[in-house]
Amino acid sequence: MSDKGGEIGSFIAGVLLGGLIGAGAALLLAPQSGEETREQIRQKGIELQTKAEETMTDARHKVEAVAADVKRRAEDLQQQSKVILEEGHKRLSQAAEAASKVGAQASETPSADAS
Repeated sequence: MSDKGGEIGSFIAGVLLGGLIGAGAALLLAPQSGEETREQIRQKGIELQTKAEETMTDARHKVEAVAADVKRRAEDLQQQSKVILEEGHKRLSQAAEAASKVGAQASETPSADAS
């Protein structure tokens, strides 16, 4: 899971950096006045910030969904383990009781050596 989180973070950083570099280069090379260029840079910055916030929100929701799924699965496994443990304890108690009965019967039965 941490590998995917790292991959998502790297991807997001790459997209944002690439978008910023591309937008900056396009604006600087465009034949416009300095004021128009600065306004476009400001607008692109706002757009990139909005996209970054949306991407981070989406990533946060995905991480929360994965965390909830992992928690649910862990709780399911814990419940299954509890049932298995209780069943094993029950069988062990039954085996101990049966062994005790066999031992009691063996001590009550006269042995062939005693005759």
